[in-house]
This record gives sequence, structure tokens and C-alpha cells, in this order.
Amino acid sequence: MDSLPRLAVNQAGDTTSVSGLGSVLWWRRAWVKIGGTWTKVSDRATPAVTAIMAVVPFVALILIGVFLFKEAFPAIKVNGVNFLTHSKWSVGSEYANPIKKSGVSIPVGATYGAWPLVLGTLEASVLALIVAVPVSILSALVVVEKLSSRVSHWVGACLEILVGIPSVIYGLWGALTLGPFLSHHLGWVASHVPNVPILRFFRGPTYNGEGLLTAGVVLGIMIIPIVASTSRDLMRQVPQSLKDGGRALGMTDSEIALKIVWPWVKSGVVGATFLGLGRALGETMAVLMTSGAVLGTTAHSIFSNMNTIAATIVSQLDSAQTDGTGFAVRSLAELGCLLILITLVCNVGAKLLLRRFGTTTVAGATIAANE
Repeated sequence: MDSLPRLAVNQAGDTTSVSGLGSVLWWRRAWVKIGGTWTKVSDRATPAVTAIMAVVPFVALILIGVFLFKEAFPAIKVNGVNFLTHSKWSVGSEYANPIKKSGVSIPVGATYGAWPLVLGTLEASVLALIVAVPVSILSALVVVEKLSSRVSHWVGACLEILVGIPSVIYGLWGALTLGPFLSHHLGWVASHVPNVPILRFFRGPTYNGEGLLTAGVVLGIMIIPIVASTSRDLMRQVPQSLKDGGRALGMTDSEIALKIVWPWVKSGVVGATFLGLGRALGETMAVLMTSGAVLGTTAHSIFSNMNTIAATIVSQLDSAQTDGTGFAVRSLAELGCLLILITLVCNVGAKLLLRRFGTTTVAGATIAANE
């Protein structure tokens, strides 16, 4: 009898050996213990991991700024304030012996002026905002208020596709299609603009279509999806009761948009606008392919060739590496520091505007609904 296996009956009526049941219970207790230990470790590690992930972007920004400034510091010493005020961009002679200036070895005749690049960057970005912001806000308003849910879904899908298109495709389209189109159809208008100081900037030859206008329009089309998608999502969050109340008071669609919808979404739209501005400031290939990519001169008209900081860094980096003294690369690094500074100023301005608009959004919408 003692040699017979000991049996136990489970809930289903099946018989299992007591030794097998003990083995199953042992593995279950071990698994529960491991799971409890893992929960305790993860609970303790989560704050530390979260803190590290939060610090990574800040540390990356600091490291990029420090190394870029370190690379650009010799050029900053040599170029000085003239880097911001002069226009000439020349790498100097590659055959003459380098000279020393402020303790830095530079090629003979090397001079770098970034004023046309700074002006071109700001002009193209402002023109892109002029093109993109009205179109984005109005298209978002139409999608939310006028189109059916099915049609608005497909419009939203098109916006998402536009965001994912590479910038080189925009540049190719601008150089081969948009530029010649603007040059052909605006040539007569540009030649008949009155020759007065205010309108003189819109007068002149259109060349082959490469210039400030084409670059600005291409940049504007590139940032439309960013501003439009954000504006659309914000407008969908406006309480329907406020809009229904406005219609009950006899307000027209335009009055509802201006007095109810806009106060609710303006802070977000401002943030999206500056997000698009950041992309316009740092865009390279599309501008390089549509602007004409000239150095040392500013745009005398909206049709003139120009260049930007980001496009210049891309176009000049290969040739700059042939400079044995390394001064050309250091000057490009100084351009990068200048672009970071411009972007930082824009971001600070965006924060100040968001703080101002954010404190008045809800109050403004409530007052508009009560009028």
C-alpha cells in the first residue's frame, strides 16, 4: 500500500499526484515572488528613468551648443562684429601661405560676412508665414465647420501626407514647376509696378523663377500642414454650446469664428505658427533648390536670388573642408551658432506671446459668448 502513488483530486475531478501538485504550487509561488520583486524595482526605478529621459533633451541641447561654440570661437575672434554687418563671403587664396590674425591661422583674403544670409533667412521665413498662416486657419475653419466628417477625414489624411513629403521633393517641384510658373505669369505685373519706394521691392525682372518669392512660397506650403492640423484639432475642442448660443443670439458664421472660436484657439495657433517658423528657419534643401543660392548680396526685389543660413551651411560645407587652416569650417560653425541664436529668440518670443494669449483665451471666449 505504501508503494502506491499518492493521489489528489482537483476541482475538475481529475486525479494528480500530490508531488506533482506541490511542484506546480512551488513554481506559482516563485512566479508570484518574482513578479512582486519586479513591481518593487520598477516602482523605484520609474522616477529615476523618467528624470533621466527628461534631462536628455536639455543635455543634448547644451552639448550641441558647447561643441558648436567651441568650433566657432576662433572664427568669432577673427570676424568680430563685421560678421553681422558685412556682405562679402570669400574663402581667400588656397595657394598663398596662411597668415595669422588674432592668433588664428587664416587664408590670405579670407573674409566672411553673414548679413545677406541673416536677411535672406528672415525674409523667406516671414514670407512663408504670410502664405501659410491665413491659408491654414481658413482651411481648418472650413474643415471643422463646413465639411462633413467623411470629407474632413480625407482632408486630414492629405494634410498628414503633406507633412511626410521630403523637403527635396518640395524643392524639386518649386524649381521645375512653381518657379517657372511664377516667372511667366508675374513678369508682366512685376514690370508694371509703380517705381516708388514702398512698391519698388515688388518690381524687377523675374529671371528664371529662382528667388525669394519661390523660396518663400515653397516654405509656406511646407508649413501649412503643421499650422492647419493644429488649428483643426483646436477648433474641434471649442464647446458646441458656445457656438449654438452665438447662433441663438443671431451671430453670423464670421462673427462666431471671430468672437467665439478665435479666442479659444489663438494661443495654440500662435504656438503652431512658431513651430512652423522653426521649420522655415532651418529648412535647407528646398531653399537651396529654389532660391538661386547666391552669396554676398541681398535680395533687391522679391524676385531676386538670395540665400539663407541653413542652405549656405549645406552648400559650402564640402568646399570649406578643403581649407587647410580650417577657418572656413569654423566660419560655418559660427553661422550655425547664429542660426541657433535666431531660433532661440523666436522661441522666447513665442513663449511670451503664448503667456499673454493663454491668460486671456478662456475669458475672451466667455465674454464673446455673452455678447
